[in-house]
Amino acid sequence: MGKKYPDIDFAKMMHQAHNQPYTGYAFKAAHDCSNGMADIFACHNIDLKGHLDLKTLGGGQGSDSWGWKHEASGRYFALVGRSNGTSFVEITDPDEPVFLGNLPSEFSASTWRDIKTRGQYAFIVADNIGDHGMQVFDLTRLLSVPNKPATFTADHVYRGGGFRDAHNIAINDASGFAYLVGGNTCDGGLHMVNINNPLSPQFAGCFEQDGYTHDVQCLNYQGPDVDYQGRELCFASNEDTVTVVDVTNKNSPTQLARTGYSGSQYTHQGWLTPDQRYFVIDDELDESFNGHNTRTMVMDYLNIDQPVYRGFHEAHGASIDHNQYIVDSHTYQANYSRGLRILELGNLKQAEMKEVAFFDTYPEGDGTGFPGAWNVYPFFDNGIVIVSDINRGVFILQPNLPPVDLIFIDGLD
Repeated sequence: MGKKYPDIDFAKMMHQAHNQPYTGYAFKAAHDCSNGMADIFACHNIDLKGHLDLKTLGGGQGSDSWGWKHEASGRYFALVGRSNGTSFVEITDPDEPVFLGNLPSEFSASTWRDIKTRGQYAFIVADNIGDHGMQVFDLTRLLSVPNKPATFTADHVYRGGGFRDAHNIAINDASGFAYLVGGNTCDGGLHMVNINNPLSPQFAGCFEQDGYTHDVQCLNYQGPDVDYQGRELCFASNEDTVTVVDVTNKNSPTQLARTGYSGSQYTHQGWLTPDQRYFVIDDELDESFNGHNTRTMVMDYLNIDQPVYRGFHEAHGASIDHNQYIVDSHTYQANYSRGLRILELGNLKQAEMKEVAFFDTYPEGDGTGFPGAWNVYPFFDNGIVIVSDINRGVFILQPNLPPVDLIFIDGLD
């Protein structure tokens, strides 16, 4: 797959590990989290509002997810990746989710499918699948679906620059560029696409100096390092390092830093804090290979050129931490067999965090396998959070977080 795991056998091993059996759940009504349970699911400070089962959503197994709000009407939608397509679910009333339809996979089935949005469009990629390309779908089509559930077709499929498949996609809303990573082009690195005209995406360039990128966050930088303010930077999780790339000039991207950390096994994904100083990291294989509980690492980018590894927070249980996103003072983590975990961020110079809420979508048990919560989307302005679960479909959840502990957050410089 890349520098650390260069042969195809590793990709096959991971594909097999992610193939998980269907586990049904018959949702009947919303359940508040009471006495540590919401129906059959262990919880703390998170209520179960709604759920749709994989079979209802079109079958296959669950993978990545994202969300979209139609601002003019105030309607909310969940975009749920599956091995054989993408499901569109209206969650305006979270207690009564409505399956609107399915966009089938463009080529064949894939364990890995990833979705991001910009404006009214969704952009969808899949991995280990052949000539899938990047599907572009106009989400306003969801506002009026006469015969539900519908079978949709993509409005456009991008295959520019020789692109066929990718593990992941990231979008910088501010610049209008998509970054396709872990794919068949650019040595698995950043395949850059101009999506300012979403129905006519244009290949813009490659970054391949550091080989395979598993996931990435790209943004117009406004962080503490004045040398790079106003530049477009990508923070790439590259299997054994976090690699920072200046992609302002798509024809000549520049690697700024490449930094590992103690105990790394597979640098999987991460997210910047709102001040863009700290990058909070999940490692997909350290729990399995190193034998410890779930760890969340912290990299300090006060100086972009000289990042400092600040340590880790270790959870009270063992599971693989998969995807996480930071909203204000909290990171929302999909932790596979331990479900959704929400951590309040403290003094990150000391890697301080504490768990303040959870919802375990996989009640069968914890461990370092691959069943359970794949992804979490915490960016809706009404506080609703969606979790896509590899075995059970999509959960619509309502966190009830305690007030932020300002004494706990004491690491200001």
